[in-house]
Amino acid sequence: MASRKPDIDGDDPRSLFALLRELPSLFLELGRAEFERFKREMTRKLKRVSAGALLSVTVLMLGSFLLGTLVLAAVYGLHEFMPVWAAALTVAGIILVVMIVLSIIAVNLFKRNTPLPSETFDSLIEDANALKGQGHYDFD
Repeated sequence: MASRKPDIDGDDPRSLFALLRELPSLFLELGRAEFERFKREMTRKLKRVSAGALLSVTVLMLGSFLLGTLVLAAVYGLHEFMPVWAAALTVAGIILVVMIVLSIIAVNLFKRNTPLPSETFDSLIEDANALKGQGHYDFD
């Protein structure tokens, strides 16, 4: 169906029924456009997250080898001043404190950077406001 644009003075020559007939197709078109925007935004965000996750897993794997070696060296070093069991408990306590601090930092980072489609949500709110006659929208 070919839709005509309003005249220069804003009068629309289409009848009310013609405008109402176009309404469902406009809503479907708007829904499709919002869904496509959602897919593009989530694809972009998931690519960034997946690359970061892959690098993080690699670092964690290599770090576990390094940590095992450093723990052994720390226990042997402390064994010069205390029994082996006390040296092992001391090193384990230090590692536990470091793990707690890093966990708190990680939780704060995850809370700040949610992978929700915020751009799509903002666009849907703008569309809802436009339907109510609020906010900025155009007829082009």
